[in-house]
Amino acid sequence: MTQIDRVLRSNIKLRHLQLVVALDQFRHLGRTAEFLSVSQPAVSKMLAEVESMLDLTLFDRSTRGTEPTSSGQAIVRFARSVLADYERTRDEIAAVASGAAGRTRVGSMVVALPVLLAGAVKLLKQRSAQASVLVEEGDLTHLLPKLRLGELDLFVGRLEPGYSAPDLVTEALYNEPMVVVVKHGHALTRQPAPDWGDLARMPCVLPPPWASLRVKIEQTFFRHGLNPPLDILETSSFLALSTFVQQRDAAGFLARSVGLHFQNQGLLHVLPIEVPIELPPIGLITMRGRRLPPSSEQLMVCLRLTAKTDPQLMPPADVVRRSRNPTRQGGK
Repeated sequence: MTQIDRVLRSNIKLRHLQLVVALDQFRHLGRTAEFLSVSQPAVSKMLAEVESMLDLTLFDRSTRGTEPTSSGQAIVRFARSVLADYERTRDEIAAVASGAAGRTRVGSMVVALPVLLAGAVKLLKQRSAQASVLVEEGDLTHLLPKLRLGELDLFVGRLEPGYSAPDLVTEALYNEPMVVVVKHGHALTRQPAPDWGDLARMPCVLPPPWASLRVKIEQTFFRHGLNPPLDILETSSFLALSTFVQQRDAAGFLARSVGLHFQNQGLLHVLPIEVPIELPPIGLITMRGRRLPPSSEQLMVCLRLTAKTDPQLMPPADVVRRSRNPTRQGGK
């Protein structure tokens, strides 16, 4: 057994792992000491201990702060993974002791949050009111590293093919087209047949340049013989999109269920403009071989059920067909 094996298996303590994660987060000895409620000399001593045990330099120190070395980055990843497992186990034990259903941690894209995830959480709470759900919103580039480190139990959003990997298990739930939205009272809401030419001449909120959806939207303008709008704001944030749609009379692009959800709340208006873009399905991603807490397993069951039964997530033809042929729950 090598020295590093021996240290990681036996010698390193929880407080050492908490220290390296805090140092990576704050990149400053003083702020790390404040966060851990210890003195700065104590932080320096603990860091010296763990570096001595591993016989590695984990952080370069300078007047500007601390910066993890290559070895330090590897230890930080290890520490985050161990601390995530520790928190998950602690929560499961506490849940058993209190009679609660436990805690699940889910990363969600905006496309899944207001309808799919909200509906699934509602179902989960009906089954177990004490279940605790932590939701972190973001895109795949932000959430997948957290999933791999064990800081999230599952991901729900678009299953972009470019992010598939052997360590990930994906499960498609439904397809979700895009719609164009503007604020209520916008001039285009009074126009009988707004089109892509109208969009090309007005401010638009578009996905960031690296997003596959951005390329597909720009290609759609070109297919209509138009140049994409020049007055644009680039963001993957729903809050930023809704803010600029409201304040700049801009148009934005949202998943259909999200657009209809906020139209029903009186916040946005969905324009009758077809968005002929092929998109990846909405679904789930989990880590292959990782055991999920019971509450996360239950949430996945609720996500599947919501995807099948919520009218906002069904193609319009399916909604009409279901309303004409209602079935009793549990019957045929």
